[in-house]
Parts: sequence; structure tokens; C-alpha cells
Amino acid sequence: MKLLKKIKKWGDQHHPQWIDYFRILLGIILIWKGVGFYINIEAFNHLMRGAMLSTAFSISIAAHFIILVHIIGGIAIALGTHTRLFCLVNLPILIGAVFFINISAGIFKPYSEFWFSSLVLIGLICFIVEGNGVLAVDKTQPVPQ
Repeated sequence: MKLLKKIKKWGDQHHPQWIDYFRILLGIILIWKGVGFYINIEAFNHLMRGAMLSTAFSISIAAHFIILVHIIGGIAIALGTHTRLFCLVNLPILIGAVFFINISAGIFKPYSEFWFSSLVLIGLICFIVEGNGVLAVDKTQPVPQ
């Protein structure tokens, strides 16, 4: 717990303002990927049926969880509220996307999603450490004492 507090303190003290623009971009990308996932949900259903996860209920729960976490998390990250929490919640989804979905699809194919997903994963890890920053909704709210 002491290490987490040190990381949080370091991230809050060493946060240049230009990184906030990358946080906002990361949030917009997560929203975009969540909406895209909703539009192409049939591809996810086909992929899960191929992975022997054939029950419709479990596929539906997983798909809706991914969509909600991406959209709500993207909005929260873009606005700068509870950034570390929503980065942590999105982290397992991106780890699964990078290491299980995108690697099996081939990383050297043209238009591979592997590199894009890897950059988003690195961005999530960075903002777990860095936190909200100056351009955040949390900075405009009064802090209860």
C-alpha cells in the first residue's frame, strides 16, 4: 500500500500539462473502440463460439461488459475523473485484446490491430501511474477535507 501511495504521489507531482492531451485522446479512442465493438458485435460472437464459449448468455454478458467499460471508461478518462480507476478496469480487456485476439490474428498483416491495441495498452499503464493531470474535472471540484 505504501508503494501505491508513492506512485500516486510521484504521478501527481510530475505531470506535465501536455500529457493531458494524450489522456483526452486515449479516452476518445476508447469511446471509438467501444462504439465500433458494438457495431461489429457479430464478429465477437463468432470469435467466442470458436473459442468453445458457446453459451449465448456468457457471450452477451462479456460483450456488454466490454462495450460499457470502453464507453464509460473512455468518457471518464477523457474528462479526467477517476482516471486511474477506469484505466485499471480497462486494463484486463486490453491485455486480452493484445495477447489473445490480436496476436492470433497475425501481427505483421496489413492493417493489423496489434500495434494500435498495444499503444492503447501502454497509454492505460502510463495513466495508471500519471493520474488525471491539470486538465481534469477532478481538479475543478472542491476537495472535501
